[in-house]
Amino acid sequence: MTHAVIRLLDIFFSAVGLLFGLPVLLILIVIGWFDTGSPIFRQQRVGRYQKPFTLVKFRTMKKDTAHVASHLASAASITPFGRFLRRTKLDELPQLWNVLKGEMSLVGPRPCLFNQLELIEEREAKGVFKSRPGITGLAQINDIDMSTPELLAKTDALMIEQMSVIRYLGFIIQTVIGKGAGDRVRKDS
Repeated sequence: MTHAVIRLLDIFFSAVGLLFGLPVLLILIVIGWFDTGSPIFRQQRVGRYQKPFTLVKFRTMKKDTAHVASHLASAASITPFGRFLRRTKLDELPQLWNVLKGEMSLVGPRPCLFNQLELIEEREAKGVFKSRPGITGLAQINDIDMSTPELLAKTDALMIEQMSVIRYLGFIIQTVIGKGAGDRVRKDS
């Protein structure tokens, strides 16, 4: 029952967000076009039951940046506009489309890359892939990122185990008010 209610909330919130956020999305696309020449970023990620899906978000890094987890990317690869998008979490807005399509939920474990083998192994062992990946969740609001695969998988499993409609709404509210710093990037020396 809880899963069905959460899916209905996902559909409602993502549809409303895309509809009312359309002017903002269009403005960000135009600014992003001037920033990188390619404002939309698409990347294959590990989805529910480890099925691949194409995650969509605003590009925050230069186009020639290697396809690695954020914590392995260089801070120098983030564009000035990309820093703003990451700080405000607006880079995540296009993922509402992934949520509407059923590939993601608003709340769930952040989808990883297929080359993050240690994280995939940890999540598989803890049953995390039985849930849809999400835009935000317990790990994100507590600044736990993919640089600590064992802790992340453990935190994801705990969130899934304790998920309720109230907790789902709480994670969304905490994210909207700014809790959590988002994905970290490697500090350049």
